[in-house]
Amino acid sequence: MSKDLYTAAVHVVDGRQGRAASDDGLLDVAMAMPTALGGPGKATNPEQLFAAGFAGCFASSIKFSAQGMKLEIGLVEVDGKATLLLNDDGSYGLKVHLAAKVPGLSGEARDKLIAEAKRVCAYTNATRGNVPFELTLL
Repeated sequence: MSKDLYTAAVHVVDGRQGRAASDDGLLDVAMAMPTALGGPGKATNPEQLFAAGFAGCFASSIKFSAQGMKLEIGLVEVDGKATLLLNDDGSYGLKVHLAAKVPGLSGEARDKLIAEAKRVCAYTNATRGNVPFELTLL
């Protein structure tokens, strides 16, 4: 059985050409269609926000897992990419690529840490089997 820990609440007006704001006022951003999709750019977009959330969650999962495994690691860095896809049936999807740097570990110890981070990360759990995911270790 799961237990609710935290709920993020945002309000979006006018979709990709609008604004997103959180109920606590900490997030308040304009959104625009990226130039790659024929838009004006000059503002964030849902894919950037998703990539930031996924990378942030995965970096925290690495740190959390290292602590639980009693491993000493340095500063964790994760670069995230979320790619918007057009599926054959006309629907849209995403694929994610993360590149993670975990200083202080290599080989089997790093592999076990990453496997545990994948197991506990909310984003990998939420997207598993539905969003193609690739991870590169730097």
